[in-house]
Amino acid sequence: MASPDGASGTGGSPEETELSITLTLRMLMHGKVTAEGSKGETVKRIREQSSARITISEGSCPERITTITGSTDAVFRAVSMIAFKLEEDLGAGADGVSAGRAPVTLRLVIPASQCGSLIGKAGAKIREIRESTGAQVQVAGDLLPNSTERAVTVSGVPDTIIQCVRQICAVILESPPKGATIPYHPGLSLGTILLSANQVRGHSLSKG
Repeated sequence: MASPDGASGTGGSPEETELSITLTLRMLMHGKVTAEGSKGETVKRIREQSSARITISEGSCPERITTITGSTDAVFRAVSMIAFKLEEDLGAGADGVSAGRAPVTLRLVIPASQCGSLIGKAGAKIREIRESTGAQVQVAGDLLPNSTERAVTVSGVPDTIIQCVRQICAVILESPPKGATIPYHPGLSLGTILLSANQVRGHSLSKG
């Protein structure tokens, strides 16, 4: 737990204090995006070059949780590399010819108790972040299923996304989550599985 050490202020500059804080950032990404490339080379390279710890949730559902942990500097380096990799992938999708810089979208997963600070009074804080970074930021109104977390969608070119994520992290570091956080785990709910099973069984019966 680095925050008390980082905040003790033993003559260090604000920048040094910030770098000593351990930050954990959770992002919701599509399975194809988080597929670890050829033999995991992409994620391995980002881990090595950013010095951040990166884990990707298991499962066969389309979306995965990517968790990035480390000093704030390491986390921002990792986010930067992910954003540029997404832009590169988007550009390569158009027959390898980049038609201008396509906007990249990241979906952060943040405890709902911190979203009020991020939005600010009458939306003032989120408006300030949008205006100062040029990125689009949207806080979901509903909780993610079976959790106390919300998705915060950030869109723009990588440079604006990185600035935006920095500002979001500054807000959430100043406003720790209140109460217990139930983390979101992507996956089919039991109800969906039962419904699918019944539909399959009903279909086979009707064919018989």
